[in-house]
Amino acid sequence: MSSRSSMLDQLVAKVTSFELARPLRIAIDGRTASGKTTFADELAQRIRIQNREIIRTSIDEFHLPKADRYARGRLSAEGYYHDGYDLPAVVAFLLRPLGPGGDRLYRTASFDLVKDQPVEQEPKLAPEDAILIVDGTFLQRPELVAEWDLVIFLESSEEVSESRGINRDRELLGGEDSARRLYAERYLPAFEQYERLCSPKVTADAIVNNDDFEFPILSIPRDSRLAVNFQ
Repeated sequence: MSSRSSMLDQLVAKVTSFELARPLRIAIDGRTASGKTTFADELAQRIRIQNREIIRTSIDEFHLPKADRYARGRLSAEGYYHDGYDLPAVVAFLLRPLGPGGDRLYRTASFDLVKDQPVEQEPKLAPEDAILIVDGTFLQRPELVAEWDLVIFLESSEEVSESRGINRDRELLGGEDSARRLYAERYLPAFEQYERLCSPKVTADAIVNNDDFEFPILSIPRDSRLAVNFQ
């Protein structure tokens, strides 16, 4: 079993071998509290060392207003899945400008979650060889899936993710009991719906089992966009 560092080095080598004459758009997908943000930050840091421009953001920078997010109820799994994010803004502000035929003028946020108000952000011009890394849940929904050049899916069990999430969010969510209820009624069922509708593990270019943080397990599907370059 390879170490986390070795696994990340393997992925960096494959990711940086892509030449598109435009920015490369990478999604770090997975269930809530699977370790997506940490993984995306680690990948970005290692790529920066190779003097590649990194555009780093999260789907959490593209929330819908609180009134929309909780319109079906604070604990609603349907609400989390359908009403959590402004997916048209993700496409229009970020993914499409960096994609084929795009002008490379991108924005990394549309909404301030804390202030519950839109973000006014001046577009930036991405270098042709920039690499975009976005972490988030539901990144392979139909509205987004065709916009990614590579998708890395972080796999983790319900038990591990729930434990990590509750430890991380208990104060923010009003205590351990409130956090457990939110995970049980909102986050976990919403991800189950995502799995049923989108089969995100099946369509990903790489799967990283992240239950063991020190020794994650990397697998590359034979027909993925990474398979050609993977040794």
